[in-house]
Amino acid sequence: MRELGIEAKTGVGGNGVVGLLRGAEAGKVVALRADMDALPVKEEVDLPFKSKKEGVMHACGHDTHVAMLLGAAKILSDHKKEIHGAVKFLFQPAEEDGGVGGAKPMIEAGAMENPKVDYVFGLHIEGDHAAGEFALTPGPTMAAPDGFKLKVIGKGGHGSQPHKTIDPIFVAAQLIVAIQGISSRMIKQTEPFVISVCSIHSGTKDNIIPDDAFLEGTIRTLDEKTRARAKKLLKQVSDSVCKAFGARCELAFKKDAYPVTYNDPETTGRVMQVLKKISRTKVVEARLGGEDFSRFAQKAPGVFYFLGTRNAAKECVYPNHSSKFKVDEDVLKIGAASLASVALEFTK
Repeated sequence: MRELGIEAKTGVGGNGVVGLLRGAEAGKVVALRADMDALPVKEEVDLPFKSKKEGVMHACGHDTHVAMLLGAAKILSDHKKEIHGAVKFLFQPAEEDGGVGGAKPMIEAGAMENPKVDYVFGLHIEGDHAAGEFALTPGPTMAAPDGFKLKVIGKGGHGSQPHKTIDPIFVAAQLIVAIQGISSRMIKQTEPFVISVCSIHSGTKDNIIPDDAFLEGTIRTLDEKTRARAKKLLKQVSDSVCKAFGARCELAFKKDAYPVTYNDPETTGRVMQVLKKISRTKVVEARLGGEDFSRFAQKAPGVFYFLGTRNAAKECVYPNHSSKFKVDEDVLKIGAASLASVALEFTK
């Protein structure tokens, strides 16, 4: 960015980087955000830029997000005289953290101030949409991801005498079934909602009933009312099931979980008109993945949109977070153009 004549700060809120390009005339301040972390996945795609770190890969396209934002920075620096106001470039770490994330410390370090941001936009590569296709959703667009840990506390003993124990594995099994009842019987069916138990650990040997069992999972919701009710119901169901079998439990939710990602409807409509001039664009349903772009969108009207990369001819057919995820690199110029065009539109 410095080579392009853009003011740049490093170490913003930890490992964040913020660039500032001031326009020739007065106008609004637009922030463009790219996330820049990876995932604990072993890469199974043979590429020139394949991960050099075993067990870690850019399985969600974050390397391409950085590339597209740098591309937009190049375009905008070449058209500096057309910018009214200023453009901020937010390179944010730790989106995949799922808890505090990288957006919060960057905001606390002043990334959205001096000058104050009027609009904020984020672009994400998506393996489910056709290459070169934009997709966006007005209103709630991504979920609040509430991770939870549940400890079932029983009483261990010999596997041949279960009647003398309080078997936490048995209780955990009943609990997993009961938890699904929250989704199917306790939350209104028209409300977007997911609860999943994704991890279970207990025991050390085939003839020992252990003292404890540990469950981990996630709740995904698109509004705060449902979010609060779901967390309350999980506590209620867990306590009741454990009590019925003589066990007890301890439930903890991940602190500082991301809020719902909300696309300002009016701003989304304007963005859609810009995107339609670049490539085919469609409105899609909200998804229940989580994003800490949501924190930026709480500070200024924002839009988080997607760019498809699915292309069977190039074997780009695997979804985000897959060990075989691959991006059709021809879409990168489209993404860079979209970010630059949105910035020019909204700084006016």
